[in-house]
Amino acid sequence: MMSGTSGNYFEHFKLGQVIHHATPRTITDGECALYIGLTGARQPMHCATPVAQSLGYREKPVDDLLAFHIAFAKTVPDISVNAVANLGYADVRFLRPVYVGDTLNTISTVIGLKQNSNGQAGVVYVRSESRNQHSEVVLSWVRWVMVHKHDLDAPAPETVIPALPDVVSPKQLAIPRFLQPTQLSSHTTGSARLWDDYRVGERIDHPAGMTVDDSDHTLATKLYQNNARLHFDDLMMQDSAFGRRLMFGGHVISVCRALSYDGLENGLSIVAINGGTHCNPSFGGDTFYAVTEVLEKWELQQHHLGALRLRLLGLKNLHGSALADAKVDDNGKSAYHPNVVLDLDYTILMPRR
Repeated sequence: MMSGTSGNYFEHFKLGQVIHHATPRTITDGECALYIGLTGARQPMHCATPVAQSLGYREKPVDDLLAFHIAFAKTVPDISVNAVANLGYADVRFLRPVYVGDTLNTISTVIGLKQNSNGQAGVVYVRSESRNQHSEVVLSWVRWVMVHKHDLDAPAPETVIPALPDVVSPKQLAIPRFLQPTQLSSHTTGSARLWDDYRVGERIDHPAGMTVDDSDHTLATKLYQNNARLHFDDLMMQDSAFGRRLMFGGHVISVCRALSYDGLENGLSIVAINGGTHCNPSFGGDTFYAVTEVLEKWELQQHHLGALRLRLLGLKNLHGSALADAKVDDNGKSAYHPNVVLDLDYTILMPRR
């Protein structure tokens, strides 16, 4: 009897290995609407074609994070279907707008390997890029994921941990030449606060919360076509350290980004994710809140356009106003507060006066 593929385990990965991921994906308008329904995202240029066209886009672009999750999910069957957990991101670049009707394909290269000391799993580092139907790169990123070993006797590979940039520099940001930031109206966004009004070190405790049920995050993860077992197989996860299914960390990013709209209303596109950590697990039934810290401000060459480098903290079951610090002392060591589930360093564009 033929059985389906069980996916790659840690011992199957080789440094320099190039993986062409299956299942191209053409993005439809219905998927964009479903994404709004699952996250509550409100960025106007992803919701209203006239707003997007006034800014210079040919039509409303697909939400940056929806495009990222779909492109990312292409890698899951080959990279992380047997994952213990997705650990982090770096050097994520949003290079071109993605529109309804575009078809995304993804390729990954293994750039690092490190077996855990217990010999039961290891960390795999990959650099991935997603191209549209015109072979244009629209997204590129690095991520690292802890993957189970299947053959515990398989020898450990040579440890290689890639050097990664802390920040995607302003010169590396892909800014559409057609962008007309002054056309964004405060009547459209609900706020007159622009790039000039933010200060480095400022903290925004976003007011709203969102409870995400099992049905919500399960449907969202299916929308992204992420088939990692730890998000779907409740029977399998009953025997894990968590005892239940984990919520896909990318969906946590989307929910927290949507919650951050109140306070960042005039943000345009995401142009980079500089780094990110899923600090603690999230589960169905958790209620999420968001806190944003302004890390840096950059004036860009384009007239009336600036970039904000932001730190987005996602919290579960604790309002941001109740969080003094994302880190706590754990027996003399610094560790994330148990209610902090996301620490994301990312960069957005915003109009200047």
